[in-house]
Formats: sequence, C-alpha cells, structure tokens
Amino acid sequence: MKHSLPLAPQFYVTAPQPCPYLPDRMERKLFTALQGDSATQLNDALSKQGFRRSQNVLYRPSCAECSACMSARIDVKKFKPTRSQTRVKKRAAYLERRATSPWATEDQYDLFRSYLDDRHANGGMADMDMFEFAAMVEETPIRSRLFEYSDGRDLKAVCLTDILDDGLSMVYSFFDPQAKRLSLGTYVILDHIRVAKKLGLPYVYLGYWVPGSPKMDYKSKFSGVEVYRAGHWEPIRDSADYSIDVHPLSTDPIAEQVARISLP
Repeated sequence: MKHSLPLAPQFYVTAPQPCPYLPDRMERKLFTALQGDSATQLNDALSKQGFRRSQNVLYRPSCAECSACMSARIDVKKFKPTRSQTRVKKRAAYLERRATSPWATEDQYDLFRSYLDDRHANGGMADMDMFEFAAMVEETPIRSRLFEYSDGRDLKAVCLTDILDDGLSMVYSFFDPQAKRLSLGTYVILDHIRVAKKLGLPYVYLGYWVPGSPKMDYKSKFSGVEVYRAGHWEPIRDSADYSIDVHPLSTDPIAEQVARISLP
C-alpha cells in the first residue's frame, strides 16, 4: 500500500508540563511537523505567526491559563543601539565571524556544555549529550547556518540561525560564560542585526520574550522590538503592562486556534 504525506500540515498539542520560565506555571505547545517540499514556505509563514523551529518541528505556546510567552523580533530599520550596546560592539569587534553549514563539532559541544553548566544547570537541556546536540544543530529541513565567533584561537560564541524570507531567526545561541566583559549574548544579536541589514532583510527573530522572567529581560533592551500578541505584531511595551494570566474560558479551543493559522 502506498502512503503519502497529508496535503495540509497536521497540528497537535503537547501535554501540560512545568514551565521553564515562570514558577508554578504549566505550559503546553501547539506544534506541527516541518517536512516535505513545502518545509521552507511553511517555516516562513508560521514564523510570522509566532511559531518557532526546533529541529523538524514548529511550535508556539498554547497555555490554558497563561499568556506570558510572546514571540519577539527586531524591526531592523527601527533599531538604534544604546550607548551600552555601542560599547559592546566596540569591545567585541575583534571577534571573527564564520557562517558555516549546520554541522556539529566537539569544540561547539564543549562550549555548549560550559554555557549550560553556568547558565542553565537545571534546565531541560542540562543532560544533552553530543549526539543530541548534533541532532539539534543538524536536523533542519530548511536553509540554516551556524554563526561561529572566535578570537582567532578559541570559539567564543555560536548561534544556529534560520534564513527566512523576511529575516534571520536565531534558533539557539550559546557562548563562553567566562567572557562576561564581552556581553556575548548581546553582541551576537547586534551582529545578526548587522547581517540582516546587509542582506536587506527587515527582521531579526529572537525567540520568545516572557515579561517577568529575568532570563528573558535582555530582549526588551533592544529598540525596535515587536511581540506577536493576539494575532498580530505590535511594539513591545513595559513588562508591567502585560498580564500573564488569562481566564480558562478566554482561551480558544485548539481547533479554533488552528483554523486561524494562515498556511502558505
């Protein structure tokens, strides 16, 4: 019997599990597989609707009683560096950037482990081994690149980046936790803004921003940031302006959420 993939992507929802960003919260995600000849078009279309990629899956939050997580992106034309960000660019200007195909190496994994042990020792990736790391990096059905930053000798930062039709999507980044003076997390974002400008791409997608989460606060420090909320992109406001609680009856059923997704 011959089997074929469904013409339209099928959407599913995960079981509730503890939220990694806010205490005493439960998260669930709406997701679909990223596969087939239309993977690039699907990734482009859903990224504009708040979805993120993880390997061959696209997902976005679909929590029953919380609306904290919002996809964030920088409007490159509206971005203006602060004095602090300008100093970061100058301090790390000596770093060499190399954009490569998504291929995992032991040097990357060693840096990744140092980063996790320092920043996310109790996170969901804490036990990731080399094989799982390689899968995270290499299992991509779309156009992706690894941005490596080094001082000519040692690897200092890495970012797995997707090339969308309207921007660069920073899938996952990690860096040397001992090089605090360089503010490498900020520098990598600033460099992606610079690359997007050169390529004529209007946005840099940062992943999710969670008001009230110290881990995510740095994303709101960039001018020109927009968040995807209630079905559209809007300029980010002060975190105190957002309520993270929603009444259970105000959350649309999954079928209605899926019906409003625009497919390519």
